[in-house]
Amino acid sequence: MDRLTSLGIFVAAVDEGSFAAAARRHGLTPAMAGKHVSDIEARLNVRLLQRTTRRLSLTEAGQAYYERSKQILDAFDEANREAADTQGSARGMLRVAAPVTFGAMHLGQVVAQYAQDHPQVNVDVVLSDRYVDLIDAGVDVAARIGRLEDPALVTRRIAPCRMVVCASPAYLARHGTPRKPADLQHAPRLAFSEAVSAGDWTLLDAKGRAHVVGGPPRISANNVQLLLSAALSGAGIAYGPTFVFGESLRRGELTALLPAYRTADLAIQAVYPSARRIPYKVRRFVDYLAQALGDDPPWDAGHR
Repeated sequence: MDRLTSLGIFVAAVDEGSFAAAARRHGLTPAMAGKHVSDIEARLNVRLLQRTTRRLSLTEAGQAYYERSKQILDAFDEANREAADTQGSARGMLRVAAPVTFGAMHLGQVVAQYAQDHPQVNVDVVLSDRYVDLIDAGVDVAARIGRLEDPALVTRRIAPCRMVVCASPAYLARHGTPRKPADLQHAPRLAFSEAVSAGDWTLLDAKGRAHVVGGPPRISANNVQLLLSAALSGAGIAYGPTFVFGESLRRGELTALLPAYRTADLAIQAVYPSARRIPYKVRRFVDYLAQALGDDPPWDAGHR
């Protein structure tokens, strides 16, 4: 019998909990799947699995053999992927998830160029500001913003996410220009309601001291593009990412405030479920993101 196939069936039987399930995964009969595992045990002269009518369980030797077998199969899969990658072939469906505003404003051109360069890949983009479980949703890669704390996910930093406090020249002409964070305390503030601390804005002075502007905002929304429109209309002072406000700052439609203070910069990251078995189509898409955005993303040009 092919030893690599036998290893795969053994691992599948442990993962699935039965020979029948392992057999379905490999397109065999349950009897043949059991014969593959029995052949391994005969060659090793050791029992790997305890079999009952209801379940399979690993012996002590079986546990060690299972862990090493998974490593061997993963290494074999990785070798196959590396060999395939040398052909530069990306194919199949690529599912991408991203926050609504960031995706709508900045992913379109990247996706279009990627699709043009990889005609054998179809791209499905899902935009949502709510947390998406990548595995449950069948997502290959997600763009996420902020601090990520899930150790099961693999991340690659794509670009900075700089925050800015800004207002329209018309608003500043009516109400004056704030010079310090305390001046914002009673100003009409425009805030993103899905932020971790939607009502609190934190600004750091030159000595690193934090100044928190709190209280209920004048207008809150779960979409930052709406806040951009409100800020351009002179409704108040906005706090948000430059990937939303940057173009309006560059054109002079908005003015950045409190230049002596800085905000906490975040990061835009590409996220995928595992460092292993990353398809070539996913790695290429992440490369495209990094090349298009990078450390000096286009939305920051001309106003930093």
